[in-house]
Amino acid sequence: MVPYLRTRHGAIALAHRGFSLDGRENSLAAFAAARALGLEHVETDAHATADGVAVALHDERLDRTTDATGLVAALPWDVVRRARIAGGEPVPRLDEVLGELPDLRVNVDVKSDDAVGPVVEAVQRTAAHDRVCLTSFSTRRRRRAVAVLGRPVATSAGQAEVVAFLAAVRAPRLPARTRAAAVRAALRHVDCIQVPERSGRLVVVDAATVAAAHAAGRQVHVWTVDDPADQGRLLDLGVDGLVTDRADVLRDVLRARGAWGGR
Repeated sequence: MVPYLRTRHGAIALAHRGFSLDGRENSLAAFAAARALGLEHVETDAHATADGVAVALHDERLDRTTDATGLVAALPWDVVRRARIAGGEPVPRLDEVLGELPDLRVNVDVKSDDAVGPVVEAVQRTAAHDRVCLTSFSTRRRRRAVAVLGRPVATSAGQAEVVAFLAAVRAPRLPARTRAAAVRAALRHVDCIQVPERSGRLVVVDAATVAAAHAAGRQVHVWTVDDPADQGRLLDLGVDGLVTDRADVLRDVLRARGAWGGR
């Protein structure tokens, strides 16, 4: 198992954009708050500024979460760094998140082609390879990032790989051995799949998909799950990790199940 996927808890608890109940998502304060709760993993998206600085931010624009406006990719870092999340917290560079919280494992969604180089540079500068999982909806983009890294990192499936995985699992007439081979082929370049439980009417996570991923030696992480009943139900199904905006709730669910290690 790659180092990123290890946890002292019964399942990987991923704090979605850190932990904040007052809008400070993707700030250093939010990531530190998740760590203070005892979580080992956080999730963030990464964009690049016009001058090639990787920033931890979900949106491609500053407008929704900060007191500034504009497209991140069109602005230099000197402008972006002055924006304040929820009016108070600066937008962090990705290397700040990795460097200032050295015991935190960070799931990084590379949101644009222009962000590939800056994300790779941030990982290499902080030697955070063992603490990073690289993912992207674009399989090509993730593979490009992994190809230029100096050392291996954990990886999560892109959209095309998830579609191929589900097609293999759901194929009704495939012999079991052929189905298993197709699942392994779909997930051969990744360590886990990170998916919603449902996408519209399509059920993505159920007993069959969890079993198929596990048989292929891959973990299943589900996003974004905030309700404690849903968290418990998915843990009972055997998923390996949950991405949540309510890290405090998930901690309590895992504690109640005797699956919370350490603090």
